[in-house]
Amino acid sequence: MSKLGKIPEHVRAVFENTQLDAFLSAPLRYRQPWEFLWKNISKGNVCVAGDALHPTTPDLGQGGCAALEDGVVLARCLGEALLTNSSKKSENRGEGAEEYKNIEMGLKKYGSERRWRSFDLVATAYVVGYIQESNGKVMSFLRDRFLAPIIAGLLLKKAAFDCGKLRSP
Repeated sequence: MSKLGKIPEHVRAVFENTQLDAFLSAPLRYRQPWEFLWKNISKGNVCVAGDALHPTTPDLGQGGCAALEDGVVLARCLGEALLTNSSKKSENRGEGAEEYKNIEMGLKKYGSERRWRSFDLVATAYVVGYIQESNGKVMSFLRDRFLAPIIAGLLLKKAAFDCGKLRSP
């Protein structure tokens, strides 16, 4: 309770009246941008998306947008992978194995398409956050006089991302 500092009484009451075992905590983890370059985004028929793929600070305001992009790209990649062989319906018993392989290929394509976008978002969020939160006189002067228009333009460019079109069968 001592770590709460000055907070409104009604908020403090919530903490005081909540059982200790009802609090859950998980450590935040910063993912280095270069991890995207050599780690797998998918393995077999499992992949990561959303914040599990690209956890960013709120400095860009692109977390939800990037998760929606993931959904579109994932749907497109899986759809293409599954539709490619749907016309060639296999008559043998290995149809499940073939579908598994198609899903795996779709997820690999998704991973390769999202790798650089995720790298870009996480790295940019880190740099923008660092610049915005710097308190030194020199950095404050540079940020306020020169970097603000650059950062604003950078943020607008991040929002203008084309994740492709979904096609219907």
